[in-house]
Amino acid sequence: MDIRQLKYFMAIAEEGQITSAARKLQMAQPPLSQQLKLLEEELGVKLVERGPRSIQLTEAGIILRDRAQQILELTDSTTRELKDFVKGISGTLSIGTVSSSAATLLQERLMEFHLVYAGVKFEIHEGNTYRVLDLLNKGIVEVGIVRTPFNSAGLECVYTSSEPMIAVMAPEYDWTGGEPEIEIGELRKQPLIIYRRFEQLIRETCLEHGFDPQVFCMNDDARTTLLWANAGLGIGIIPRSAFILANNSNVLSKEIRSDSLNTRVAAVWMKDKYLSSLAEKFIENFKK
Repeated sequence: MDIRQLKYFMAIAEEGQITSAARKLQMAQPPLSQQLKLLEEELGVKLVERGPRSIQLTEAGIILRDRAQQILELTDSTTRELKDFVKGISGTLSIGTVSSSAATLLQERLMEFHLVYAGVKFEIHEGNTYRVLDLLNKGIVEVGIVRTPFNSAGLECVYTSSEPMIAVMAPEYDWTGGEPEIEIGELRKQPLIIYRRFEQLIRETCLEHGFDPQVFCMNDDARTTLLWANAGLGIGIIPRSAFILANNSNVLSKEIRSDSLNTRVAAVWMKDKYLSSLAEKFIENFKK
């Protein structure tokens, strides 16, 4: 199995037809069919189910498609970095980052870094924290920008300062008379909208204050929390910077006074793995 065969297989998986894949690859259909057959024989598994007009990936085919995509992305990234090196350019730094609130911080750090290392290029991979850590573990990115809480086992980490969580709500939900802060206990019996990653942190903090939170909606993005709160469906709990980034003037925000209900952004990288000089310089700049 080589890179060329993986490219052929990915074309077949993406097109769903060998004829269309051959056209995309600018090659004849019989040689492509033969390459697929050779790949199946080499691996000892059936990768596709052939139908009259299309093909369907088997479970083995789905596994190979996912792995092939990662391998080809890493190959392309390495090729570009080496070409940049030959041209005398400093190189390409691959970074994984969570969306929303960490984006502003990353933008600031990248701008500062770019002022010093103007020849550096960037590849940014976005996703949730679990996705970024997975990319990091597989070597697709060198540095991840994630938000606590996360499992730091096997990672080196540099943390930013802590920031509070805030309650966001439509005006009709405001029981405070315009106060900018609330106590965690004031959320008792309120319908809460929370980002799934913060569920354990929020539940544990509420239980410490003697109540079990009434979770109305659990979701996978702080932006979804804001949208539901804006619609008047409940009270969202998000990091303060996520609200600043959204710039949503229709939603009220109240800082939650709680020592334990805080979160931090961190730059992370794998322990005991090679780290390029570019990544090292970026981390040094991030620490500042």
